[in-house]
Amino acid sequence: MESLYIIIPAYNEEENIRKVAVEWHEVVEKVGNNSKLVIINDGSKDSTLKKLNELKTEMPNLIILDKENGGHGDTVLYGYKYALDNNADYIFQTDSDGQTLPEEFWNFWEERKSYKAIIGYRKNREDGISRIIVTKTLKLIIFIIFHLRVTDANTPFRLMDRDTLKKYYEMIPEHFNLPNVILSVLLIYNKEKVEFKEITFRPRQGGVNSINLRKITKIGIKTIKDFRDINKKLKNRKEKR
Repeated sequence: MESLYIIIPAYNEEENIRKVAVEWHEVVEKVGNNSKLVIINDGSKDSTLKKLNELKTEMPNLIILDKENGGHGDTVLYGYKYALDNNADYIFQTDSDGQTLPEEFWNFWEERKSYKAIIGYRKNREDGISRIIVTKTLKLIIFIIFHLRVTDANTPFRLMDRDTLKKYYEMIPEHFNLPNVILSVLLIYNKEKVEFKEITFRPRQGGVNSINLRKITKIGIKTIKDFRDINKKLKNRKEKR
């Protein structure tokens, strides 16, 4: 039986975590007993971890990982490594803020064998104009540096098979801020069979977003440098072939 590991990073999500965990645990239960919901507590300062531990007795397929705070990207990579180390056949990643809908997962799962990766496309974002601007800016930066058009590079709603994730995970720098972005870039750059599917993307369902303009600017500056370094490595690798 195929196994699915759903990876969800969580930081200060005490208002959302129970509902999110319950909904996504139902998904892994339907897929099969060898599938897991992996929620990684990224050093939360509120009661996120406490609420997760309270859920453990109710949810046999829930895995709780606790780590020091390292940011969203670092935590996503931590979860991906856990899934790969535990031989997951398929890995799905989403976030803990309740913006995505578990019922839309099944359209992805039904087509899992047709693509190397299926990535959500946020055509109508409902989480504010500032986020839309960030997404459009990121799309432009990717085009300028990599000369690639990527529909929606950073969507936290993506399904990948084990071999594909393992292949490109190893190319991502340790503690990289935007691993899903560079994964999307690598998939498109290497002409993998990728499908972008439109998804619903609601406003945050509770709590406060931990990313502010100052953090976004700092991450953006470092990301541009990292993108240039990765692009240089890709070009060197291509020339050696």
